[in-house]
Amino acid sequence: MKIKRIAHLGIAVSDLDVALKFFTLGLPLELTHTEDYQGMKIGFIPVGESSIELLQDVSGSSAIKKYLDKNGEGIHHIAFEVDDIYQAVAELKEKGVKLIDETPRLGAHGMTIAFMHPKGTHGILMELCQSNSDEH
Repeated sequence: MKIKRIAHLGIAVSDLDVALKFFTLGLPLELTHTEDYQGMKIGFIPVGESSIELLQDVSGSSAIKKYLDKNGEGIHHIAFEVDDIYQAVAELKEKGVKLIDETPRLGAHGMTIAFMHPKGTHGILMELCQSNSDEH
């Protein structure tokens, strides 16, 4: 598996607009887009070659709602961009890494994604992602 970069840090927030004011304060950054995805409103802020992904629950039942109820606001996950997500997932399965997504799926921002389970990653939710323009 080849990891290209840390693609983004996913941050669970109660209010995307309030969080956006903080994360862009004094910085030459702007929100590139927001989208509704699986009961969440998601904002994406570029930071160099990586980004900050702000995730707000809008459904009352999303994964972010559950996270916020249990942990409050904060870093939700770390995403790594890989060159071949299907090969990466196969390699992780072969190594016995516990996965949430045993088959890559379509995620936010037009990416193909797969999550590793925090029980197998020292308590950190980790995401693999690949741009759909990179897929084979």
